[in-house]
Amino acid sequence: MEKIIKVHSVNDYADYIGAPRLHPLVSVIHYDELEHCRHSLNNYDVYAIFIADEMLESLTYGRINYDLSRHALMCVAPGQIGGKTDTGKEIHTKGWALLFAPDLLHGTALESVMHRYSFFSYNTNEALLLNDEQRQSIVQMLELIRNELSRSNEDDHTKCIVVAHISVVLELIGRYYATQMAMPQRNSADILTRFENLLKHYYDNGLQMQHGLPTVKYCAQELFLSPNYFGDLVKQITGDSATNTIRRFVMQRASALLIAGHNVSETAETLGFEYPQHFTRQFKKYFGETPSTFQKRRIRREKV
Repeated sequence: MEKIIKVHSVNDYADYIGAPRLHPLVSVIHYDELEHCRHSLNNYDVYAIFIADEMLESLTYGRINYDLSRHALMCVAPGQIGGKTDTGKEIHTKGWALLFAPDLLHGTALESVMHRYSFFSYNTNEALLLNDEQRQSIVQMLELIRNELSRSNEDDHTKCIVVAHISVVLELIGRYYATQMAMPQRNSADILTRFENLLKHYYDNGLQMQHGLPTVKYCAQELFLSPNYFGDLVKQITGDSATNTIRRFVMQRASALLIAGHNVSETAETLGFEYPQHFTRQFKKYFGETPSTFQKRRIRREKV
């Protein structure tokens, strides 16, 4: 059975790999400086950001294995598992890590906007691949945090300064992910074509009769992406959410069924709605009129 290290506090991880303790709620680690380090498979109760400056093979995030190239950045959030099982051998790795506890954010402006940083829920095979300039901008912020934590005369301003620096790090990661998603190989029509084909396949094979309406989570899994990464990628490419893209697809099929003469209940059931009332609400919200009104209006138009 794999041994999993419980990272309840930032210093649980620092102690395990032999890094210095800087603060009860924040840890900045420069792996290049460590003499004794080991792999570990960790269950996190803290936020963590890792920059790998060399190839790290066969790491694990949840149940996903991946290989990462130089300057790969990965994020984990409380409740997640990541890392590599300890083999008992010391390793020499290069890179940086920033760990911070949720308690650090209590009462701060950053606490209220943490939900915006959806990259904490990305799979690690969706790691951010940094160029040298991007890596350096983040490392500079990590060095500022470490310098602040290393002050011998910590005062009331320390927390505010550290949280402000962490906020900048998160904004930089968000910016660089947006850049990565906007790259030609990322935002080609391929992902949208696969998305649309997946929705067609879902209905052509009657999966809605078993599972109901298609969801973002289902589509992401079928495309081998995490739901958050998939949603952010679709938003970056189309300017609209994956949820709205699915809704638009379903409503277009709904209008075709109604025009073909199916009644409201038949249409709702065919599309995978649990209740006709739910379908009616969604249809009216999308088209601005009820399904029955839409159907009657189209029938009158065809008779004219």
